[in-house]
Amino acid sequence: MAMVITLDGPAGAGKSTVARALARRLSCLYLDTGAMYRALTVKAMDHGLSMDDPEAIGELAASTEIGLVPDPDAMRVTVDGEDVTQRIRSPEVSRSVSYVARVPEVRAGMVRLQRKLGEGSCVVAEGRDMGTVVFPQADLKVYLEASARERATRRAKDLADAGHAVDVQVLEAEIRQRDHLDSTRDVAPLAAASDAVRVVTDNLTADEVVDRILDLLQAAGLPRHTGS
Repeated sequence: MAMVITLDGPAGAGKSTVARALARRLSCLYLDTGAMYRALTVKAMDHGLSMDDPEAIGELAASTEIGLVPDPDAMRVTVDGEDVTQRIRSPEVSRSVSYVARVPEVRAGMVRLQRKLGEGSCVVAEGRDMGTVVFPQADLKVYLEASARERATRRAKDLADAGHAVDVQVLEAEIRQRDHLDSTRDVAPLAAASDAVRVVTDNLTADEVVDRILDLLQAAGLPRHTGS
């Protein structure tokens, strides 16, 4: 059945892990919208663009084809036919993506693609503006949050597992800066939708967060499984 669940929140709050697990439990499509902005960031970096040049980034976006091959477990991302799925998770991209995402022309194009992917489907969409801008009529909106230190610790572990050594204190400072950029940008700033349910993920496992969301679905009279 068609159903849209949005998971918004700041970097490191657990959105990706929870959204993937929730999509599997519901047999829904997992839509990682942040990957789309990261993909364009990779191309901007490859072209040597300044992150402080929104006009150049907007022009680049207009000539860029971002491809998504979603499934319940992951999402393969391509830029102009090149697979960049691994590259988009690098620390360098994480530091720069907020500058790309704040460009109005970039966001307009991404929103159109995201809505197209969500048409007539059961979708678990995670990002920064899913419940406020992209899917304002979503069946359930959840806003995940966690302390900056907790988010930095999680991100450091993920990066270490991927072979990137980082300092947690430096990472925490970068996360706070990204929070500021995301929440103060002119277009679609990071914010919880007025009808979103806030879930603090400190001291919760991903499975525990998923269980809470499934309980929210049940309380709202929505199915906890949509079938395959």
